[in-house]
Amino acid sequence: MVSMDLNSDVGESFGRWSLGDDTAMFQSVSSANVACGFHAGDPTVIRRTCREAVGAGVTIGAHVGYRDLAGFGRRFMDVDPNELADEVVYQIGALQALAATEGGRVRYVKPHGGLYNAIVSHTAQARAVVDAVKSVDPGLPILGLPGSEVLRLAEAAGLRGVSEAFADRAYNPDGTLVSRSLPGAVLHDPAEVAEHVLRMATDSAIRAVDGSILKVNADSICVHGDSPGAVAMAVAVKAALSDAGISIKSFA
Repeated sequence: MVSMDLNSDVGESFGRWSLGDDTAMFQSVSSANVACGFHAGDPTVIRRTCREAVGAGVTIGAHVGYRDLAGFGRRFMDVDPNELADEVVYQIGALQALAATEGGRVRYVKPHGGLYNAIVSHTAQARAVVDAVKSVDPGLPILGLPGSEVLRLAEAAGLRGVSEAFADRAYNPDGTLVSRSLPGAVLHDPAEVAEHVLRMATDSAIRAVDGSILKVNADSICVHGDSPGAVAMAVAVKAALSDAGISIKSFA
């Protein structure tokens, strides 16, 4: 049976503010991108999220981002590459410690939001992320957009680059994600999202907003945990893949 990794951004609550239903998401996904405290998450939330991931048999990954709680890490920040590298190391280390207290281990790194989008083409920041991950553990894979600078530099540095596609995001004809500031950037209908994912998993293809078909070989597919109806979308995706004979299994 063919398998596919489903990942989701989790652990994004903070203090008294609750975001997403991580417990429910863990019933459908195989990998958890756990916020590391810079764009979302606090130590208690992070530790609880790791505990639930371990209990559900879900692989833990470090969801590192810009130090931007106010903007949820979705804004570009012109951070000095050396500072960015240190901040990525800091975030991975924090998650490693909290995961270890719950019997878990960080097995990959996925940049978040504004940082994720920046390192598609921003060479200096992409290199900072790669250098940071390699300095902590060269065995940690990095998730990124196919064809991105961060994946190119990761592989050049001897790290494993993992190509990722998005279940609930619209794509531009060049393979980049449609900006969240534009209408239709985020998909919400579970049936549409399931069809979107099936095309990715079975045909290695994505339909862009202009109707063109992009060929994409994805090793992992993301269902955002903070989107409205995220759990319903994850359930629909898992069911559609299962019906197609595709099991859900982490890449890490």
